[in-house]
Amino acid sequence: MKFLNQYKNLSKEIYVLFFGRIVTSMGSLIWPIMTLILKNKLGYSATTIATIDMVLAIIQLPLVMVGGKLADSVNRKKIIVCCDMVTVICYFISGLIPLSFISVALFYIAGLFATIEGPSYDALVADLSDSDNREQAYSLQYLGMNLGLVLAPTLGGLLFENYLWLAFIVTSVATFSSTLLILIFIKKLSVEKKHVSEYEEKKEGVGIFEILRERKILILYMAVSGFCALVYSEFNYLLPLHIENLYAAKGATIFGLLTSTNAIVVVVGTPLITTFLSKIIDVRKFLIGEVLIVTGLVSYTFSGRIISLYFVLMTVFTLGEIFCTIASAPYMTRRVPSTHWGRVNSAINIVCGAVTSIGNIYIGKMVDVYGYKHAWILVAAVGFVAITLLVVLNALDKKSFPLLYKSDEESGTAES
Repeated sequence: MKFLNQYKNLSKEIYVLFFGRIVTSMGSLIWPIMTLILKNKLGYSATTIATIDMVLAIIQLPLVMVGGKLADSVNRKKIIVCCDMVTVICYFISGLIPLSFISVALFYIAGLFATIEGPSYDALVADLSDSDNREQAYSLQYLGMNLGLVLAPTLGGLLFENYLWLAFIVTSVATFSSTLLILIFIKKLSVEKKHVSEYEEKKEGVGIFEILRERKILILYMAVSGFCALVYSEFNYLLPLHIENLYAAKGATIFGLLTSTNAIVVVVGTPLITTFLSKIIDVRKFLIGEVLIVTGLVSYTFSGRIISLYFVLMTVFTLGEIFCTIASAPYMTRRVPSTHWGRVNSAINIVCGAVTSIGNIYIGKMVDVYGYKHAWILVAAVGFVAITLLVVLNALDKKSFPLLYKSDEESGTAES
């Protein structure tokens, strides 16, 4: 079938990374319910939870920069394996000790090392794919992650009340298994490129700020990414808090089912959207996706206790997530020299982390003082800003990178 055949001619290493993503995600039982752990198990308020996230984001800033620099200068496979081993140890210890702030601290330390390896992982996918099949390569990684997540959040929700320690252990074992796959089977770290856009050509000895001065639209893209990241973060911050407020400890099970629904829709929808909407350029997919994300999330304001509606809205949200995910990484790598993928990716992550952590402080205060309805209204306002900036980005992108639109113009000429 066409929607599966699109993944046929990728490099062997891309498939290894794909299976690694599946294994890791199958054991990702903790991160979907971390907000609920902080709220229900440790008794933290929404503001306190957001403050913890902000402190983490501040700590992450230098580490993200280090991760980007390492990704552009050191063997990317070694970075991924070393960082993964730290996360494996942290998860395992968290499962052995009684749940406390130490457990949470270890989990967040694991997250910090995942942050360091992030630019290397994304850049490695770009290295192992050509500009023409990069969207398919990232789509396959995203698909693998969500194949593993189909049951993981539900299982995490079921273990939440009485067997949370086991969720930490399973996460550790799954991460270790994925690391072994990468260590043993990833041999090549790049493939010969059949087509290299002039925007991707290497620029040795050039700093990241010079690249940003030369391609100013990337600064707008970073700002857009920040606002979009803040809206998206409410899936794991405001939404579980809202559900926990309505259903107490049972909220973990409901949210786990919603997260599994998210994964199922991704598994079904990603190949279809990647195949049948492949002619839509990445920046336009980004705009479509953000409209769907904002619509799906903000509508929870009016959903009350109609649980069936929760799943409809999660489907709308997830379709938007698919559009944004298969568009964002290809957008960046097609417009940035390959020598700077890691550093630009880090800069984007810094902006996203800063906007998300600061924004969630205000959203958390809104919850504690005024309630959830006002918090969702604030999210809607941020979403409107994100969509507006994306409209501007769509208008300016063609002027900044005209060569990426040649195929559109040629097909339009052929049709006329």
